[in-house]
Parts: sequence; C-alpha cells; structure tokens
Amino acid sequence: MSALVLAEWHRLTSARLWRWAVLAAIGSGAFTALLAFIGPENFDPPLPGLHTAEGTRVVLGMLGLLAFVPALLGTSAVAAEHRHRTITTTLLYAPRRWTALLAKIVTFTAAGLAYGAITAVVAGAGLFTAAAAKGFTLGLPPGEVLALLARIAVTMGVYTLLGVGFGALFRNQVAALVVLGSYFYVLETALMLVPGIKALYPYLPGGATAALTGFTYLADAVAAQTGQAAGTLLPASLGGAVLVGYAALAALAAVAAPLRRDIT
Repeated sequence: MSALVLAEWHRLTSARLWRWAVLAAIGSGAFTALLAFIGPENFDPPLPGLHTAEGTRVVLGMLGLLAFVPALLGTSAVAAEHRHRTITTTLLYAPRRWTALLAKIVTFTAAGLAYGAITAVVAGAGLFTAAAAKGFTLGLPPGEVLALLARIAVTMGVYTLLGVGFGALFRNQVAALVVLGSYFYVLETALMLVPGIKALYPYLPGGATAALTGFTYLADAVAAQTGQAAGTLLPASLGGAVLVGYAALAALAAVAAPLRRDIT
C-alpha cells in the first residue's frame, strides 16, 4: 500500500491539477477575507456585523459554498484516469483493484485536507486582519473561530472523498462533473423549495455541512423568498456524523464500483 500511495501521490503532483487546487484554496480563503473587509452589514440584504457571533459564522460559513472545488479534485482521482486512458496501466501495476482504489482514497483525502488547511489559514488570517484594521473584536472568541476553521478544513477533506466516489461511479469525467455540480448547486437548493421534501435537507451533504459550520444563510434566504419557515438544521455534532457517514459511503462506492467493471 505504501508504494501505491506514493505512486498515486507522484501522479497527482506531476500534473498541473495540484497547482490549480492550491490557487483555488488560496482564492477561496481570499474571498472570505474580502467579505470580512466588506462587512456583512453591507451585504444585500444586510446581515449582522463581524462584531456579532452570527456575522462571524456567516462570513466563515460561506466557505462551505465553495466545497464543490475539492469535490472536483476528488472526482479526477478516478474519472481522469479513464479519460486519459491511464487506468489500464494503473490496474496492471496493482491487479487487486481494491488496493489501487484505496490508495486513491488515502492520497486524495490527504490532498483535500491540505486544501482545507490552506483555505482555513488564508480565511482566518483575513478575518483577524479585517477585525484589527477596522478596530473591533470578533463576535466569537479566537478559540471558537479556530475550531470553526478546523471543522471547515475537515469538511473540505470529506468533500474530496465524496468526489472520489462520484468519479468511481461516473467514469466519464465530464458527466461526473455535470452530475456533481447539478446536485450541489441545483438539486439541494431545489429541495428546500418543496414543502415536505425539504425536511430531507438537513440530512443531505449540504445541510450537514451547514450544521457543522453554523451557516444558515442559504436556508434562511430561501425561507424568506418563499415565505415558509426555515428548516431546522441538525446539531453540529450530528451534522459531522452525517458527513462522516457520507464519506464512508463514498469510500465504499469508490472501492466497490470498479471491481467488476471491464476497463474500456
């Protein structure tokens, strides 16, 4: 396994994808820093400022809206190999397919955690810098801010693993990206508009992420536009457990789906 993980890591770092991933992580954190300098009170509609706990959570929680990026990174773990016809070489090197897929899971989960760490560091630095520059104290104690950033970083690792599962199920890379993007940015939001069915939202990856990060802005905005009561999110600990469950299912799918498929 160590040789397979090392080979997978070399494959990842020898392509340009990791450079784009690092730039995306820095950009995500910089986007949060920009929001902090603008101030939630200047949003449309206005939100509580960073001197309140709610305002601080809103600004940091918006990082969850960009979790699609590490999911794309994970999707490339399997789907890109089919697209570029390198999967045959990989599986000849590791004829027990489950070991090759497990190596991808380990490598890309680590890459996702690294992505999350970079994002969290840049976002945290921007947040504290904005507070210092504007001369106010954040609504959350520094320890809680750091804990929230750590949860966001772990969430990025989970989304990368979800992407690996998608890539294993949809071997066509373009199809995998379309399905993934449609789900996260269309389907989950659409479910919040349907009475009765919106009760499922807290148990979906987006709802679990919102619970873990304390980001209720999207659900509240949909409720305000539809005139319906906002759905109740799960407690943070339970939201984290739901995400871990999805990560386990994604890992199982990533290993099991290719086992009995012909390589084409």
